[in-house]
Amino acid sequence: MNQESWDYVIVGAGSAGCVLANRLSADPSCRVLLLEAGGEARNLWLHLPIGYFRTIYDPRFTWQFATEPQQETAGRSIVWPRGRVLGGSSAINGLLYIRGQRADFDDWQAAGARGWGWREVLPYFKRSERYDGGETEYHGGSGELCVSDLRNDHPCCEAWLQAGEQAGFPRTADFNGERDGGLGPYQLTLRGRWRCSAADAFLAPVRRRPNLSVRTAAQVSRVLFERGVAVGVEWLRDGVAQRARAAREVVLSAGALQSPQILQLSGVGPADLLRRHGIDVVVDAPEVGANLQDHYQARVIVRLARPMSLNDDVRNPLKLAAMAGDWLLRQRGPLTVGAGQVGGLVCTEHARGGRPDVLFNVMPLSVDKPGDALHRFSGFSASATQCRPASRGSVRIRSSDPLAPPQIHSNYLTEAQDAKVLVSGLKILRDIYRQPAFASLLAAGEYMPGEAARSDADLEAFARRAGGTVFHVSGTCRMGEDAGAVVDSGLRVRGVERLRVIDASVMPSMVSTNTNAAAVMIGEKGAALLAG
Repeated sequence: MNQESWDYVIVGAGSAGCVLANRLSADPSCRVLLLEAGGEARNLWLHLPIGYFRTIYDPRFTWQFATEPQQETAGRSIVWPRGRVLGGSSAINGLLYIRGQRADFDDWQAAGARGWGWREVLPYFKRSERYDGGETEYHGGSGELCVSDLRNDHPCCEAWLQAGEQAGFPRTADFNGERDGGLGPYQLTLRGRWRCSAADAFLAPVRRRPNLSVRTAAQVSRVLFERGVAVGVEWLRDGVAQRARAAREVVLSAGALQSPQILQLSGVGPADLLRRHGIDVVVDAPEVGANLQDHYQARVIVRLARPMSLNDDVRNPLKLAAMAGDWLLRQRGPLTVGAGQVGGLVCTEHARGGRPDVLFNVMPLSVDKPGDALHRFSGFSASATQCRPASRGSVRIRSSDPLAPPQIHSNYLTEAQDAKVLVSGLKILRDIYRQPAFASLLAAGEYMPGEAARSDADLEAFARRAGGTVFHVSGTCRMGEDAGAVVDSGLRVRGVERLRVIDASVMPSMVSTNTNAAAVMIGEKGAALLAG
């Protein structure tokens, strides 16, 4: 068996792992190995911003994890794609750059994650960011991750924002600025006309460093321990086992599903689960794989009275050519958009303390799910997502086989409050559509949920039957200072030495919005912690 020695071994080249590889290898005396189960990001669709419609359910670039069927979502198994390529999920996501509400991070600190409050994490957000608008109090201007304001003006999206104001909601131009609520346009991780994934931003510029080695098609099977100390990892490539020793630390950045899976395969997890699968227990850690959270969405899709939707434009050769020209020559237009063009954060009647509890994503198109063909009618979509779900799920190994997918219990909508907030969000979306600024654009007959869904009970049944993931899984290696926390505030795995988890799995509670920006920040702060 081949065995090499490094200072740091990082598992997973996703949003956090790419940041870590960049920052740690900046010290030429520090030898860094980055292991990624997927391959190089050479496909055009991985770089074209709108390409996530093609890649997110493509098994060449993603893991296609399936949740266990549950009664609360009509007995369905829901597929959770996770990036399996350099850049991880940042290479296949919807590109939205939104950090979350400031109170999200203050919640972390209040829950025992010392040093992770808003004032403490803002410098790490700024350190990695290169905002098109330049350095400000809230934005970074000299980092590696390129962040751009929306570059596509669509009259229906503007009408929706005006309707939102008529419905009583404030407007904002920057969710990452002074105000983290209201309705407005989203910012995106774009560099020029291309997607800016974590691999593009942090890994590509430093791949030639002699002290950094990046191995693809490397499926990590377990962390190696000697007397409670992490000394390296074992991985598989083409069925052949290989090992790498870490003189300083092993870092798991494999994401909120696979970091806990690797811990469990390595003997760190619920003792009864590990023994059941014949795994020697290194640390009995019941919460490894617990505390799983994800955003769950339901959509209101309407028909437009005139052909103004992207559904129509993509079937018009002249308009399609104009889109391509706009993207190629001006670096603007529909081909530069992500999974939400406009949207925002607002309060339902269930909100407390004036803190928004529902997130909207709005697009001038309609589709059943990414990867499917756009609808033949002129459609417009707006989704509602509860910001901070109370429901908690789990991820657990099915066997000692590292190639077997884990068992995932999403437990969506198992807490009654989650369903109530989601229903209120759907009602707000319907109310916005009815405002004068948008009502004149509507054709008769709501496509989804449909005119028959009138009562709260009808809307809840619809959300349970037709809702789905927003791809924001997190929380499965909870950070804190209590005995049950998986990692401490320094992201060190409790009960062992020289092992950390640095990715979205350490969130004590998920941020209220998309998770990629926060995952990059966790990588940035984690690198600083590793450097002492």
